[in-house]
Order: sequence, then C-alpha cells, then structure tokens
Amino acid sequence: MNTRAAFLRLACIAVTALVALVAALPAQTPPPPAKRLPPAGIAIPDAARTELTAGAAALRTGIDALARDPAFTRQAALAALLPDAEVFHKAVDWALRYDEFFDVKQVATARHLLAVGRERAAQLRAGQAPWLDATGLVIRGYRSKLDQSVQPYALVVPADWKRHSGPARRLDVVLAGRNEKRTELAFIAEHEKGPGEIVPPGAIVLHPYGRFCNATKFAGEVDVFEAMEAVRRHFAIDANRMVVRGFSMGGASTWHLTAHYPGLWAASSPGAGFAETAAYNKALAPGKPARTAWEQKLWRWYDATGYAANFGGVPTLAYAGELDPQKQASDIMEEAMAKEGLKLERFIGPQTAHKYHPETRAALAARLDGLVATGRKVWPDEDHLTTYTLRYASSSRIKIMEQELPWERSDVHARFPTHDELVITTRNVAAFTVKLDHTERRAVNIDGQAVTLGEVEPYYWFVKDSGRWTFKDAGFTDARWRKQTRKQPGLSGPIDDAFMDAFLFVRPTGKPLNEKIGAWAAAELAHATKMWRDIFRAELRVKDDTAVTDDDLANHHVVLWGDASSNRLLARMLATQKLPLTWDAQKLIFRGKSYDAAHHAPVLIFPSPLASPQRYVVLNSGIDFRDEAYGTNSLQTPKLPDYAIVDLREAPGPRWPGKIVDAGFFDAAWRTAP
Repeated sequence: MNTRAAFLRLACIAVTALVALVAALPAQTPPPPAKRLPPAGIAIPDAARTELTAGAAALRTGIDALARDPAFTRQAALAALLPDAEVFHKAVDWALRYDEFFDVKQVATARHLLAVGRERAAQLRAGQAPWLDATGLVIRGYRSKLDQSVQPYALVVPADWKRHSGPARRLDVVLAGRNEKRTELAFIAEHEKGPGEIVPPGAIVLHPYGRFCNATKFAGEVDVFEAMEAVRRHFAIDANRMVVRGFSMGGASTWHLTAHYPGLWAASSPGAGFAETAAYNKALAPGKPARTAWEQKLWRWYDATGYAANFGGVPTLAYAGELDPQKQASDIMEEAMAKEGLKLERFIGPQTAHKYHPETRAALAARLDGLVATGRKVWPDEDHLTTYTLRYASSSRIKIMEQELPWERSDVHARFPTHDELVITTRNVAAFTVKLDHTERRAVNIDGQAVTLGEVEPYYWFVKDSGRWTFKDAGFTDARWRKQTRKQPGLSGPIDDAFMDAFLFVRPTGKPLNEKIGAWAAAELAHATKMWRDIFRAELRVKDDTAVTDDDLANHHVVLWGDASSNRLLARMLATQKLPLTWDAQKLIFRGKSYDAAHHAPVLIFPSPLASPQRYVVLNSGIDFRDEAYGTNSLQTPKLPDYAIVDLREAPGPRWPGKIVDAGFFDAAWRTAP
C-alpha cells in the first residue's frame, strides 16, 4: 500500500471513530429557558374556562359602561372607587389570560371574585359603596400613577372603627414573604381568609400587594406608598404612629423601607429576609459571574447596610429564628449599626427555623405596642440622614437636594442644642434644608461656619458655593433647579429611576438606520414589556412616536425605542443638541468616542429637553435587571448606570442587552467625563 493510500485509510478510520464517539456522548444541554414568573399553571376544565371567561367579559363590560356614563363620572368621589370593583375583574382575567390557575380549587375562588366584582359594580351604579363602612377583612384597589394599572390591597379594619368619627388610628404596613404563585387572585383569596399573624388592637392593618414578588423594589416600592395614600384618603391615620413590618421577603422589604424612609415610621420590625446583595447572595464568591464596578456601586440603591446610620431615628425590632439562615440579615445589620454607634434590638426565636416562635412573637408585638404608644417625635432635637442617591433624600427634618459626588455617601447631621441654635455637620452635600419648628432667627453653624438665615417661608436651602455655605431662598433655588442642569430628587438617575413615576413607552414607526438596530430595539421593547408584566403585574402604556402629545411629555418620563431615523420623537430630541450624543447612519458619537452605527446603540437616561422640569428621557431600556434576577429578589437591583453603549454583535442574554462596551454615570451637573 502506498503512503497516500495508507494515509487515506487511517483518516477514514479516525473520522469513523470520531463520529462514533460523538454519537455516544450526551447531546449538549441548551441553556435553560428564562424562568417564568408566575410559573405555568394547570389546565382547568374547558367548561369552567368558558364560564369564567364569559363572566370576566361581562364584568368588564359593566365596569366600562360605568366609566363612560357621564352621570356616574360627574360623581368624582364615587367614580374614584371603580378600582375597588376592577381588582376583582383583573384577578380572574389575568388568571385566565396567562394560565395562572395553580389548583383546581381556584376555579371556585374565581367564581366568588367575579360575584363580588359584579356586586360592587352594581352598588356603584346605584350610587352606593357599602364596603367603605366595612370592618374586618376588606379588599380594596387603586389606580397606579406609574402605568394606570389597577392594583389590589387588603385591610384589617377594627370592629370599633366608624367612618367620619373617632380618633386617628395607628397604621401597620405589613409586607409579604416570597410566593411565586401569589397572583392577584391568590392574594385576594389569602386576605379574605385571615388577618395575618400580628393584629394590634385598634390599628388599621394594611397588606399591600407590592405588585407581586419583587421585595418591594421599584414599582413594588411605589405600590406601598400608593396603597398608603389610598388608605389615608378613607381613614383617619395618625402619621406619628405608623409601623412597617414583614417576614422573609417582607423582612427584606422592611429593612429597605426603614433604611430609606427614616422620617416616616414610629417603629419597624424586620423579620428574617436579607439586607444587602453581596453577602446574602454570595455575589462576589469564586465561580460566580463577574460583577462590574458600576453594578456594585448600584447595590447602594437598595443595600440597607450602607444606610445603617438612619436607623438611629427609627426604633427597630429585628426578629429571626435561631436556626434560620436568614438570621444573617439581622447579624449583618447589627454589625453595620454598631459601626455607626447604634445598637439593634433583637428578638430571636429559640430553636426555631424560618418562622415566628409564638412566645417571641408575642413579646415582640408587646414591645411594638409600647413604642407606638409613645409615637414618632415630630420635632426631634437631633436628626440624621445618610444617603447614596437622591432617590432617598429625606428624614424627619432634613432634605438633601444636591450631592457633590453622586453615589458616594452623603450625610447631614442636625442638632438643636437650644431653642435658638442649629448645629449641622455635612459630608458630600451641595444643597440641603432643615425643617424649623419656629421661624424666628436662629444661630446656625454648618461645618464650623456661621450662616445667617434669611426668609425661610415657604422654604429655604443651604447651598455650598466655592466651599462656603450660603443661605438661599425659594426663588433662587426654584430658578436653579428649573434649568435641570443639576441632579436633584426625581431627576438623579440611574436608568431605573425613570420607572418610579409615571412613564410612557414610545414605539418607533419609521424606518430604522439599519435592520440590526431595528430588530434589536423591537426585541428589547418586547422584553421590557413582558418583564414589567411578569414582575410588576401591569400592561405598559405604549404609544407610537407620531401620537405623543405635549401633554404626554409634560406628565410622563418618556422611554424612546429605536434610533434617530425610526423614532420621530428621538430625532426631535437630538435636534435640540441637548442630549449628549450624535447619531446617524454611519456613526454614534458619545463622550468623544465614535462607534460604528451599524451595530452599536445607546442606552441612557437624561433630563428631557422637550418637557417641563422633573421629566426624563430614556433611550432603549426598561427596568434593566433581566432574567438572571427572576429567581432571587436580592439580584433585582439596577444593572446599568446613567448610560451605556451596547455592541449588538453580542446577542442579548440573561444579564445584559448585548455587549456593554462603555457605561458610567453623569456627574452632579449631568455632564460626562471624556
């Protein structure tokens, strides 16, 4: 056999062996599909589905007829109660639409909820709302400013409560643990059955839905305050006797709401849960995905540990079972508070895992009652505020309006040694104010510098100018902030800050710069819409770029999808030359760098050049945590800072919308560093 024939024979043998080997190997496992939230439900009988679908449609028709009836809508107070009927429709409609029945017994629940919805709609049509006088377990609803969705909340109303009479009541806000099957249907059923583990005598107890299963973050956070606002419209609530508490995921929510709203609560009681991301999630452990510097900085949004100094103003009773791994939250918060010179009061259930120990729970409830009886001090002689972001800028008496360096620790500590003295120390703050209980002139000292007060009504600010503190009245600061040239509360970034107030998605109708950009923008719009529905339980408002009005721009943050060619509104904004980029078919130029427009797109947040003060424009992004965070609330944190450039040659994945080739924060004046 010649050499060539021998080589060919050996090659054939090698190829045959390789094919056999590959055939013997298990097939490569494809990446798992994105986790579905809520999970897929069960199939219910066809007859039940037909019956419930017809019932939900009839209820919707009845509600819509009411909403269109001028005789009804002229009765503003009555018309505002429509969400109290609509929540029952939504609970059943979404269970049908998205296959969210998890037990055949929920068919009967759905029938019951439709009956309650029909009853309430009929009562409204008759000019009545008897549930406003109900005590015990009561289901209510409100319409959210974020997306105009209807959201439920549950109340426990004391038996001795009477509308329009009696004293203002204590309010307990109770935050729920994680339950991936707690749809609206399940939430309402749960709170029609029982009042919860701790029911203080005489108190109004509010169970917010929290928009499902997100540890009260983003829209879930807004939900708590919208539900509280709804409660205060209908009940006399003592603002100095409000309590926040919760267990497990609700404990995590309580840590965060206490840390970020220290001027609100008379007392707080987080049970278990988590208080930060890195240690609880082991996010920086070997073998875990690398976390970018900006992502780690953005953990400062929700990490309660960085705000530990704020707990000095809120009596906090931390609970955990002795055997519960989530005792870690109390441990790490105790350590963080100790560094601030504070002591955390703890209740530990002996030999108890992830639940309340009955005797310890009773002791905790009694201690809470004692704290609430004293109430929150309206005018504390000493107040402190720590923050990393102007999203959380207020305590009992302090409000920070500007930072020197965004996302670094900022502090204001105010003391009133005497009736006429105010002594303040600050760190990383450029503008702030302190509420005064009387308007007479005071001796004010800030960071060792004497400052003379001027006219303090209706409000005033201390502003740092060339390293010196100066007094400024409302006229000066209104003009300063109207220009939107400084980061300020409600206009401070990052991208996810736009989804804490009313916003509108704007869909492109024109031809994109190229097919890749057009396809990517369309897919990301669909992804963002689905994620909002999954995690925050609402269908987003989406308008064509040709249909957006001046009223839309004045009343919403706008999220523009597409590019400078496909989205007419984006083209208008670029034409103002106030956005920090240029973009055409050839080049995308940002921060002095040029990118090939054939496969790069910007994602950013910036003050809108076409709107009144306090409005953002966002390019090509919804809430920016992605599928990776579906399985754990601790990763439901901001992922992108104020801006990013995305290379579309890498497909979107569970963490990023493509390959991030540049990302960062604008400075305190909304400028970029080259």
